[in-house]
Amino acid sequence: MSGIYGINVKMSIYGESHGTSIGMIVDGLPPGLKLDLAAIEMEMLRRAPGQNQLSTQRRENDSFAIQSGFFDGYTTGTPLCVVIKNSDQHSKDYSILKDKMRPGHADYAGYVKYKGYNDYRGGGHFSGRLTAPLVFIGAVAKQVLKEYGILVGAHIFSIGNIKDKAFNQLGVGDKLFKELQRKAFCVIDDVIGNRMQENILKAKEAMNSVGGIVECMVLHIPAGIGAPYFDSLESHLSHALFSVPAVKAVEFGDGFDITRLTGAEANDEMNYVNGEVQTLTNHNGGITGGITNGMPVVFRVGIKPTPSIGREQHTVSIGGQCNTTLAVSGRHDPCIVPRAVPAIEAVTAWIVLDLLLEAKKLER
Repeated sequence: MSGIYGINVKMSIYGESHGTSIGMIVDGLPPGLKLDLAAIEMEMLRRAPGQNQLSTQRRENDSFAIQSGFFDGYTTGTPLCVVIKNSDQHSKDYSILKDKMRPGHADYAGYVKYKGYNDYRGGGHFSGRLTAPLVFIGAVAKQVLKEYGILVGAHIFSIGNIKDKAFNQLGVGDKLFKELQRKAFCVIDDVIGNRMQENILKAKEAMNSVGGIVECMVLHIPAGIGAPYFDSLESHLSHALFSVPAVKAVEFGDGFDITRLTGAEANDEMNYVNGEVQTLTNHNGGITGGITNGMPVVFRVGIKPTPSIGREQHTVSIGGQCNTTLAVSGRHDPCIVPRAVPAIEAVTAWIVLDLLLEAKKLER
């Protein structure tokens, strides 16, 4: 298996849900980058579990320790090593899962892939716990992107069939991103957000779970980022986004809805505004030919319902090689979408920074 990704800013991720720690090594960060550790801590807190009844009651503060690549407040240019301790493991909750495969989880696929040597506790390396290192690298990337005037923001677009207001595809005010990132439940319309939370709690009471969609936008990104054929921004973003546990769908711009339009409707007509080329619409999500066109990059990510539910379901026992049933106990999110928002933002910031640096190399 490979836990390494990136072109200019490479990340090697490690750890399991109930291991001693999780973390990463980041290679390629420029030297002299002043890191705001308090801002990174705030990003980590947005993802951390155990903060309310909508999430798992596992309590991890996601505190991190930078082991190398950082000195006197600045990056040194050498690999940045970050360790995040696991402090609230209940490994005994998972002993039954050595043989019984949880429906919807990677238990069986991982068992076959790694010949039964995989760490099954809490999903092991497949766990959403591994999104904590992603949020860290994203928090660092956001600080670099801010120097270029580029901002990344996201919100809960839907929970089940309940939908929030959508981002204006032509762009939103920078202030909205700041407001969203301060919210415990990250929606544009708080009234709709209350309905979403009620839906999540009803699913929890019914020993069930719900999924939803995260909408993400990149503001002030210049034209010319990404390259055909295999290094398009869409390709790299999709690769990284699908590496976030529970992500099952990604669509850019109008996504599947653009297939119902005619060419005259789908084409984003262009004009000059204050000497810059802009489009009158943004059905293509700010990317054409795999390259940014100067408009906001906008996309949506589909998150499946949390597979760990208390309802009894049919499964198999690998040890007994027989059919059986399983009701998953322990501490689990009835909906992973709220905690996925900072992870989606983080992956986006990392990949945008990576390809921005590649474009800067080409400019020279």
